[in-house]
Amino acid sequence: MIAAPVPLMEIKSTLIDHNQLRLYMLRLDLNHPDISGNKWYKLFYNLQEARKQNKSVLLTFGGAYSNHIAATAAAGKEQGFKTIGIIRGEEQFSNATLLFAQQNGMQLHFVSRALYQQKEELYKYVAKQFAQENFYLIPEGGSNQLGMLGCKEITKLIDIDFDYICCACGTGATLSGIILSLKKQHQALGFQVLKAPNYMQQEVQQQLKGFPVEANWSINENYHFGGYAKIKRELTDFVSHFKLNHHIPLDLIYTGKIMFGVFDLIEKGYFKKGTTIVAIHTGGLQGNAGFKL
Repeated sequence: MIAAPVPLMEIKSTLIDHNQLRLYMLRLDLNHPDISGNKWYKLFYNLQEARKQNKSVLLTFGGAYSNHIAATAAAGKEQGFKTIGIIRGEEQFSNATLLFAQQNGMQLHFVSRALYQQKEELYKYVAKQFAQENFYLIPEGGSNQLGMLGCKEITKLIDIDFDYICCACGTGATLSGIILSLKKQHQALGFQVLKAPNYMQQEVQQQLKGFPVEANWSINENYHFGGYAKIKRELTDFVSHFKLNHHIPLDLIYTGKIMFGVFDLIEKGYFKKGTTIVAIHTGGLQGNAGFKL
């Protein structure tokens, strides 16, 4: 896979100027037309490992609006792998994300939410169900050590001094990889998009276990807007105004929520004057088509 150059764009507003801050956005959404954002980094080393193991199938997991499902389907098509997506929830509808995955050749297999939550049982079920397939298993969100190490490369694209780096958290792998790449003077701030108290804190702690960590990091759980793939008018209005004012489209599941959070924290005086903030645009814009706005 080849990634396009990614711009680092400064976000200007009277609110930012009034608080004497600098805010930038790393536009990972522009790195690939279909495998965009952090998904490119999560999949890069996993696809290399699949080839190393002589696997012909990529099997992975996700919800009905999963950017990871869409990206894995596109990556598999581009790289010559068959793809299978294990989708959380009974098959009741299709949306833009699932349709895109199918158009890229992914076989979708729906399982109950109860089974999906029991990871050990789910993996046993998958192993039996697809025993005839020569598959390489990628966990939900590409959230394994290879995915995390791929995300460690993201900060190499930032060519300015900064104090804070902010990103959305669905599985925690992107934030964990970023944390591993930072120096002591940096702060990493993750915005949890799931409605699950302390979940992301525990996930990131587990992922970082055994690795040397220098930077400080924290998780903000206040901007999930009701949970994963949940939206409210306040969020959709913000995303619309942000595109109008800054000419940058945001997705409603991840980056829209963190940018809402960043601006709200600026307004509340969370960041000290003179602070430089970099927000990561993790892509996933195709997910917006799944919402009735």
